[in-house]
Amino acid sequence: MAVSMRDLDPAFQGAGQKAGIEIWRIEKLSPVPVPKSSHGKFYTGDSYIILKTSASKSGALRHDIHYWLGEDTSQDEAGAAAIKTVELDAALGGRAVQYREVQGHETEKFLSYFKPCIIPLKGGIASGFKHVEEEEYKTCLYVCQGKHVVHVKEVPFARSSLNHDDIFILDTKSKIFQFNGSNSSIQERAKALEVVQYIKDTYHDGKCEVAAIEDGKLMADAETGEFWVFFGGFAPLPRKTARDEAKSIDIVATRLYRVYKGQAEPVEIESLTRELLDTNSFYIVDCGIEVFVWMGRNTSLDERKTASGAADELLLGLDRPKCHVVRVIEGFETVMFRSKFDSWPQSTNVAVTEDGRGKVAALLKRQGLNVRGLMKAAPPKEEPQPYIDCTGDLQVWRVNGQQKTLLQASDQSKFYSGDCYIFQYSYPGEHKEEHLIGTWFGRRSVEEDRVSAISQAGKMIELLKFSATQARIYEGYEPLQFFVIFQSFLVFKGGLSEGYKKHLVEKELADDTYKDDGIALFRVQGTGPDNMQSIQVEPVASSLNSSYCYILHSGSSVFTWTGNLTTSEDQELVERQLDLIKPDMQSKLQKEGAESEQFWEILGGKSEYPSEKIGRDAESDPHLFSCTFSKGELKVTEIYNFNQDDLMTEDIFILDCHSDIYIWVGQQVEYKNKMQALAIAEKFLEYDFLMEKLSHQAPIYIVMEGSEPPFFTRHFSWDSTKSTMHGNSFQRKLTLVKNGGPPPMDKPKRRTPVSYGGRSAAPEKSQRSRSVSFSPDRVRVRGRSPAFNALAATFENPNARNLSTPPPMVRKLYPKSVAPDSAKLAPRSEAIAALTASFDKALPVKEVIIPRSVKGSPEAPKLSTEAPKSSPQGNSKENSVNNVTEEAPKLKPETIQEDVKEGETEDEEGLPIYPYDRLKTTAEDPVTEIDVTKRETYLSSEEFREKFGMSKEAFYKLPKWKRNKLKMALQLF
Repeated sequence: MAVSMRDLDPAFQGAGQKAGIEIWRIEKLSPVPVPKSSHGKFYTGDSYIILKTSASKSGALRHDIHYWLGEDTSQDEAGAAAIKTVELDAALGGRAVQYREVQGHETEKFLSYFKPCIIPLKGGIASGFKHVEEEEYKTCLYVCQGKHVVHVKEVPFARSSLNHDDIFILDTKSKIFQFNGSNSSIQERAKALEVVQYIKDTYHDGKCEVAAIEDGKLMADAETGEFWVFFGGFAPLPRKTARDEAKSIDIVATRLYRVYKGQAEPVEIESLTRELLDTNSFYIVDCGIEVFVWMGRNTSLDERKTASGAADELLLGLDRPKCHVVRVIEGFETVMFRSKFDSWPQSTNVAVTEDGRGKVAALLKRQGLNVRGLMKAAPPKEEPQPYIDCTGDLQVWRVNGQQKTLLQASDQSKFYSGDCYIFQYSYPGEHKEEHLIGTWFGRRSVEEDRVSAISQAGKMIELLKFSATQARIYEGYEPLQFFVIFQSFLVFKGGLSEGYKKHLVEKELADDTYKDDGIALFRVQGTGPDNMQSIQVEPVASSLNSSYCYILHSGSSVFTWTGNLTTSEDQELVERQLDLIKPDMQSKLQKEGAESEQFWEILGGKSEYPSEKIGRDAESDPHLFSCTFSKGELKVTEIYNFNQDDLMTEDIFILDCHSDIYIWVGQQVEYKNKMQALAIAEKFLEYDFLMEKLSHQAPIYIVMEGSEPPFFTRHFSWDSTKSTMHGNSFQRKLTLVKNGGPPPMDKPKRRTPVSYGGRSAAPEKSQRSRSVSFSPDRVRVRGRSPAFNALAATFENPNARNLSTPPPMVRKLYPKSVAPDSAKLAPRSEAIAALTASFDKALPVKEVIIPRSVKGSPEAPKLSTEAPKSSPQGNSKENSVNNVTEEAPKLKPETIQEDVKEGETEDEEGLPIYPYDRLKTTAEDPVTEIDVTKRETYLSSEEFREKFGMSKEAFYKLPKWKRNKLKMALQLF
């Protein structure tokens, strides 16, 4: 479509350059900008054009254009608004979706821009109405309809306006009454209260009383009696009342019209397909309540102006002037439009370019205007964030039929592709301990094990009274939260479960389960030491990829292969993973293009391999849907411009982020519906309502109200106090409206965690990572102290390679749940003796109150001066995990003490001690080089008792939230 400056109204120059809303009012048949202070204020005698600009995660700008027609606007103004909308679309590059909005029948998308509602005012510019300022406060009666957005209409102030089906708001000078029809739903009543709050703030400066009146309540209630006095006294309403919009639009068969010379001509069709639409023409698709105008890419601006009026004339002839009219451009059709067709190709041959937008931008730039918003924006570069506290406790079970086996700590990050696993991760939340219970399905796992895993995980969640978040994860589709919980994650081929072995026998397949002495190739991937994976792939050359590093072992030979597109960080991950896969063997470095003959021989010879990085689908802009699920059928309604208040406690909602699917379940949802949450998610993936090619194996999270994890709440402006309120959604909202906010909660603030990604006071990556360097001869340079060498010698084979420095230590307030490995306990006393003898000055090795959790090689020992004991009470989280899972013996947390600096004293725990004034977070001369998450452990016993009023032993017997509260009070947090 050719565009010239004469086609562009000066009022539209520079429009749509940044996210937000812009509004123009039609004055003398021309658009005039409306100031932001008047946005949301519409007059019944006027017509308006509204532009909504949205910025996607990729940085691209999207536009939706609406033209709103007041019920008293003139025909000329309405026609001008329709034509100017086409011009505005041309100014934006000819790709915006255009909507016609008729007062009282607006689309939910339009109303969502002006939450909670719009209340049109009497008056207008060209219509001759005057905007009268009332001296006396006028009592008004409004009717409210809608569950997700509210249609508000002023009705005559009379008893005859009331009915049993709707909600009514009576606005008087000193009080606002909400009358709830007996047939109205809780959700509709709650949404209407948002309108009450709007009226209270807008017309009463937030200073007036609010009363809720229930339909059928008699005069015994004082506020009910006060309400009926305005209507001349109480009298029952008639059982059935006629509504203004009682005449509904009949369901009609979809019809297709071709617009020729401004007239709509019917097209006889057997079925509606994409092939019927010609790029040089215009078409009208009549679907009853919605009418679509399709504009070919090769049509001119003048032709589009003419075609836009054809739909209005068609609707007038069919006596349906209040239908929604949506105009779409070829190549940018909406999901709703495409869904009306029996077949729609995934991609068309239409060349969609930046030409139209670029030409407009060039024209505007010559006039000195900022055109940055019209050009394609570069996608923002953001480091992915897991949004979860990584200092919690992890337990993992392998599923074997109807049973599950708890894995030892050294094996809980080693999964097999033929098996299914259940994991439980408990971490400190904002006000309480949070739990994430998930299932992981290997690519080759059998259906029997998958069903069993879901069933057993469901029982664990039931025992936690549905307070845990549930996750379903497939191999190859793991989210970032999963990897940072496990930190070092390995996936082996084959499986260990009986179901998998039985499957191999039935299908007469060879068992290729991983063996230490066999041939195995691992692809190493990840973003850092807290998020790294080794995935076993087929040991053939075609499995290689220039964007990754690999580990190959065959018998006594170990190779590491680095692709030409890898970075030094990728190569460091290989070193760390090598310590887990083959810790006792020296490897040979193979650079892409300079491989040895032995390397290719093991892989069966050279062959072609890719270079593109493998990745999951990127997260897209989230969409929220309310849903109903009955008899296997799922019905969803999209909620536009959503916020936390849209989540009703009686309902189930779906948050679609494309790469992840969240099912939010309200507290007051019936039990049988709660149990359907996973089925709802699977149905949603199957239907793919937004036609975004959702994977059926995308991660699914079942989120319970009141226990929302931070990786869910980040999509909202979240107030946790709202989800902890009691009552249904109407009762909660009434409390907020009457009290001006949620009741205060006497809860301790969340501590600052040591977490991944730098979201809090976590140490820099360089501080948490091991230092590994490389030499040309592939001999890793080690930086180990004599003490560590003495210790390592106890556990190493003297003929083996020289091990790297210890794996990264993530300081955690809570130890990971551990199952003892008896085979590794025997040499402990000998190792301790070798270690202590190597120090210049022997120091007592004693247990630290808050242990450090060591994440890394399964061979890494934990040292103690005492023999390991099983704790009948479990871990320090007050045995919360053991209430829902089988008992597992735990190792007593132990650690190796650091050298004490000269001149410092040491308390009985083996740590240096400092004065209280230097340990405070507000200290003028704070102590450095300490573990800031446990400042209190550096106090002497005497000063500890003086400040806390108890001994250290008594302090650590307190619940965690009480300990945190005391630390905050003393500024030790």
